[in-house]
Order: sequence, then C-alpha cells, then structure tokens
Amino acid sequence: MTTAVRDSDTVTRDALAVLQPTFAGTTELPDWLPRQLANGMTGVGLFGRNIVSPEQVAALTAQLRAAKPDVLVSVDEEGGDVTRLEVHGGSSFPGNHALGSVDDTALTREVAAELGRRLAACGVNLNWAPSADVNSDPDNPVIGVRSFGDDPQLVARHTVAYVEGLQSAGVAACVKHFPGHGNTSVDSHHAMPLIDLDSDTLHTRELAPFKAAIAAGTRCVMSAHILVPALDPDRPATLSPAVLTGLLRAPVAEGGLGYDGLIFTDAIEMKAVAGAYGLDGGCVHAIAAGADALCIGGTPSDEAEVLRLRDALVRAVHSGELPEERLHDAATRVRELADWTAEAAAPAGAPDPAGEVGLTAARRALRLHRPDGAGPFVPLTAPPYVASFPPVANIAVGEHTPWGVGPELAGLLPGTATGSHTREEAERAGGDGFVAEILAAAGERRVVAVVRDVHRHAWMADALARLLAARPDTVVVEMGVPHAPPSGALHIATHGAARVCGRAAAEVIAGRAPR
Repeated sequence: MTTAVRDSDTVTRDALAVLQPTFAGTTELPDWLPRQLANGMTGVGLFGRNIVSPEQVAALTAQLRAAKPDVLVSVDEEGGDVTRLEVHGGSSFPGNHALGSVDDTALTREVAAELGRRLAACGVNLNWAPSADVNSDPDNPVIGVRSFGDDPQLVARHTVAYVEGLQSAGVAACVKHFPGHGNTSVDSHHAMPLIDLDSDTLHTRELAPFKAAIAAGTRCVMSAHILVPALDPDRPATLSPAVLTGLLRAPVAEGGLGYDGLIFTDAIEMKAVAGAYGLDGGCVHAIAAGADALCIGGTPSDEAEVLRLRDALVRAVHSGELPEERLHDAATRVRELADWTAEAAAPAGAPDPAGEVGLTAARRALRLHRPDGAGPFVPLTAPPYVASFPPVANIAVGEHTPWGVGPELAGLLPGTATGSHTREEAERAGGDGFVAEILAAAGERRVVAVVRDVHRHAWMADALARLLAARPDTVVVEMGVPHAPPSGALHIATHGAARVCGRAAAEVIAGRAPR
C-alpha cells in the first residue's frame, strides 16, 4: 500500500506540472485553479468556451498571471477553419492550405507573426499550431485545409516560416501532429487511425516538415494518436516509447530527429487513446513513453479530475510503472518552457489594427476557373441566392464557427439570401426533389453554390451536378480542398473557410476585388 502524498511532495508537484487542463468560464477563474497553480500546476488551455472577445481573454489571463506570473496559457489557434480567438465570427486569417497555395514564405511568416501578436496581446503564450501534416490522402476527414498541402517540401518551408513568425511574437509554437496525420481517412477524435507506410516514405514525406521545424527551433511538438506499424505495431504514437523517445528524441546520428524541446500530447481524452486505455492510463503511458505535457482539452476539467490524474501519475511512480526520473524530466521541460515564455513575453510590435495581412493572404489564395471559351466573368449586380452545402464539422473545427460567403455577399449586395441544404434533406427529398427545393428557394435569383470538400461527399457532388444541369450560370465556391474538377459558370477555390476567405470570394463575385 502506498502512503498518502502531500501537496508539497516533489513527485506530486511534478505530476501537477505535466497536466495542462482546461476549465469552464469566461470572466472568473474557478476557485480550484489558483490553488492548484500554487501547488505546482504550470498551465492551462483555453478553448472557444472561454472566449468572448480579445479584451475579455486578456482580463481572464491577467487573473491567471496574478496566481502564477509564469503560467503557460495555451490555445488551439490555427487560423482558418480552426479558430478559438474568433470562434464566434470566423478567423481574420486564412488557414494553412490557403497559405500553401500562395507559396510565399514571407507572407506565411507575416501572417503567423500578426497572429502571434494578437495572441500575446490577449495573454496567450503557447499556440498548438501549426499543423505540419502532409495531406497526402485527399479523403482525410480531419486535416484537409489545416495542412499547407500535399508536397512535403512545401509543407516544410511553410511550417518553418510559421514557427519563426509565431515565435517572433513571444508565443511558443507547437508543430503537430507527430509523426504525421496526413495519410489517414480516420479522425482520431473518434477512432484509431492506421498509417501503414514504409519507413522510407515516413522519413522522406511525413517527417520532413518536423525535421525542418526542429531545425528552426520550434519550442514544442505535439504527438498524434495514430498507429504507425513501421514504428510501433502495438501502441499509438502518443503512448509509444519507440516513436517519442526512439524516434523524436533519438540523436540524428542514430536515425532520430534529435529533438530536445517539449513534447505535448494531443487531447488525451480523444477516443483513439482514452477509448482503449482510459484517461488515467493514457496519461501514465504518455509520460512514460516520453511526452512532457498532457493536453486535457475535450471538456472542462474540475479539481476532482485534476487531482485524480495527479494521483494516477504519483501511484505509477510509486509502483514502478513510471520512473520518477522520467516524470521529473517531463516537469522540468514544462517549467523551462514557462521560463522561455516569461522572458519572451514582450510582443514584437503592436498588432496591426487593420488586420489587412489576413485578408491580403486570402485574396492571393483564390484560384478562379471559367469554362473554356466562356470569356470573362461578369460580376453580379443583383443580390443572389447562396445555396450552402454544409458537411458535418469535425471536432477540431467545431460547429460554432460560421463559414461561407453569404454574410460577406450580403454586405456587398444587400438583399442576398442564404439557405443551408444538408445531407439529411438530400436523403429525405431525393436527388431531383432536393434540387427542386433549392431552385424554389432561389426563385429568379442567380445561384451561388458553396461547397466544402465536395470530392469527399457523394450527396454534395450529386446535388451540385443536378443544380448545374438546371442552372448552368451557377457560381461555385469550393471552401475545402479543391480536389474535384472545377465546375460552374465561375469556380472559385478559396482553400479554406475562414471569414476572410469568404470575403475574398464575395469580392470577386460582386466585382469588388481590389485591382
């Protein structure tokens, strides 16, 4: 039987240090949070549920710093589709796929620096971004436009630019999802993805952006909950000593990546880990494998959960399942990162109040296509009907962030109407009936069809084809990965669904794009 462990015990403080929980609330910290920060916890994560406005986030993080001046405050702010800071209105920055389509590393660096300045102004000093995944599977349901692209060298150079830009603002970057989540058709939020690639492909494609980011000095790397049999046939990367210690930490001379910074886990409660190992077991196995910080992000934590996970780690040390030296090493790395963020806290210049760099990037990312021989596109002058075809949002993106072109077109062409047309409606009405409903809603208005990854959704592709057969003058806006052939009287690929991507597309449709 193990004896009870006091809060002042070194092992207990180390166990608290590696936990990075989330919490509920937007204005006041829960009572337990300052108490556990005093007991040794080092940081927290913020999600959309904690955010109302930049000013409100700054006030909230000021309370955290009053409790612990060097507290780590993390957020999952990729820009583009995955935004927490602008969860209620859509991001002012296009995501990675848009930046990769432009392929201007100076622009990517500038976007990341401006995003970093905004985070720093809110009191956030660690960003779980960028995604360094090579989106080699176009059917990927969870990465997609979160990736810079499908070319490993392009992804590598933009990952480096993003890391440099973000960290120039004093915000630690966390490249993810190691060793690469791009070649999967399964979302690890729901199940265990299998990456069945040979070692050579892993090193030349999946690992290339991570090698570049490490060389560029990224402060953090986030592990993926994926099974890679070429590296470990039994355990997902987050729980695999072979992946985290034997590959990521191992010296380059021994075939590793030689990484010496902080290893974060992806959200440990995701089904790919917690479904098989439980939350407590997943935490213990991850630290034992070589992870340093545990992201506990799915639902808000309370004090009971934090203390339960703390005690699970302490028991694992006492039982010999988790070496005390490994836990102490992990805690030390977390504290060292906190020291770095405290020293680098001064933002590199004030945020750009106009925020034009994000919109500029979104405009440059547009790709326009007209049918052969169709001539120039004549912009719309009358308000159209925007037919939006929403896929089910993946958990990383969430359901609360608006997307599309309807609101932006309504600002340029007042009277624009928007309708959301779902898979459930398509299945209920049947192909012809579904399109008949859309045409009835549109009336005499010109139709703008807004799709997202149409190549991955048969119901969406069928509806679009029927709509174009009935109304060939329809404008098509693809706001996902533009893998399907272009179609429509004008096809606009935005390479993402951020608010600025919708704005850029609307400007083209209404003839308001800057010249």
